[in-house]
Amino acid sequence: MFSRVLVANRGEIALRVVRALRELGVTSVVAHSEADADTRAVQEADETVCIGPAPSSRSYLSIPAIIGAANSRHCDAVHPGYGFLSENADFARACADNDLVFIGPSAEVIERMGEKSNAKQTMIAAGVPVVPGSAGAVETVEDARRVADEIGYPLLIKASAGGGGKGMRECWSADDLEHEYDAARAEAKVAFGNDEVYIERLVQHPRHVEIQVLADTHGNAIHLCERDCSVQRRHQKLIEESPSPALTPELRAAMGETAVRAVREVGYVNAGTIEFLLDDQMRYYFMEMNTRIQVEHPVTEQITLTDLVKEQIRIAAGEPMSIAGRAPFSPVGHAFEFRINAEDPENGFRPCPGTITRLVLPGGPGVRVDTHVYQGYRVPPTYDSLVAKIICWGSTRDEALARAERALGETVIEGIKTTLPFHREAIANEYFRKGEVYTNFIDEHMPQYLR
Repeated sequence: MFSRVLVANRGEIALRVVRALRELGVTSVVAHSEADADTRAVQEADETVCIGPAPSSRSYLSIPAIIGAANSRHCDAVHPGYGFLSENADFARACADNDLVFIGPSAEVIERMGEKSNAKQTMIAAGVPVVPGSAGAVETVEDARRVADEIGYPLLIKASAGGGGKGMRECWSADDLEHEYDAARAEAKVAFGNDEVYIERLVQHPRHVEIQVLADTHGNAIHLCERDCSVQRRHQKLIEESPSPALTPELRAAMGETAVRAVREVGYVNAGTIEFLLDDQMRYYFMEMNTRIQVEHPVTEQITLTDLVKEQIRIAAGEPMSIAGRAPFSPVGHAFEFRINAEDPENGFRPCPGTITRLVLPGGPGVRVDTHVYQGYRVPPTYDSLVAKIICWGSTRDEALARAERALGETVIEGIKTTLPFHREAIANEYFRKGEVYTNFIDEHMPQYLR
């Protein structure tokens, strides 16, 4: 096991990693920007080191600053959390070059799976079903028209280096193709510094279902059931649940086995997620792989009684995962996660930084809150708007929903606008309560939140 680990992230995930390290008896060193000197992760860490000013380009995205911080504090490993450099192959390689263990997969695997069109070809070779589309990056609008003629409309144009809905455009007819193609490339260039795009057939009214996987260096590769992430606004996830209301035990087993096959095909080690689209005929298609821990990992922890972050650390240290003998997993109860963002849902989810003047967090049976904020904390305008995750577990979906209604009702956050009103309205929706949730749920049933 490691002696000292640098936590190269911020917010609730940094605090989550600090807590896991403490339980493992490992010294935590939190790398923070000047703007984050008063966060809970900094307060709870064993040691801290400032890595630069507020702009992430000069702190959390600065590979030299983070490597320097790790070396100066004599760390033997780095946990990247999610976002920032967590899926950056150059960072993983820099860690290895400086005798630091990157708590995640190898740089080669990150490169292979991070470039979406290459990942798709890898999955085809592994026998994993994929959405029909281009064989790789589409270089010109003429190539785009050729692909469109082959697979038919509607289409989805996606950034090869993308994620989070950036550089993703729907195209419903040949008349719109050139405009949407150019727009997707421009968005991709701004967001990722890479304007390559590929094209897929648009699967209409799908569910977004992802499989959590773990693999170690001792030959163990397992899946830990699925998460349904279909409640999205502009491809940004807002609510996750596990298990999916749509999956049968047989389909769960099939999708899980497919995910494990994909993991073994690429030689993946550590925690990751295979994301699928599930159509109305219960056919599933590979969408992408996330080579890191995910924001929504707590719902999996709740229904499998595991600690994914501790397993990440054990695997990176060369130990076998502690839960391999418990696989295959079946869901224990039901869990929801609600992302509480510092955003104003009544005004287009506009970011709402500011000082939290009053904070009351929920509790009671089956309720977990992952957050880094406190009363008096100033939410900075510089970073992601996530301020808390409220996770509710119940022995059944109905019980989990009842606890969610109670927990969201108990929560008070004043001084800033948050997404709490959206969540309270969403769980009262009759279609949500029946589990009839697709990626167009907000478009069809809560359109007031699209503006």
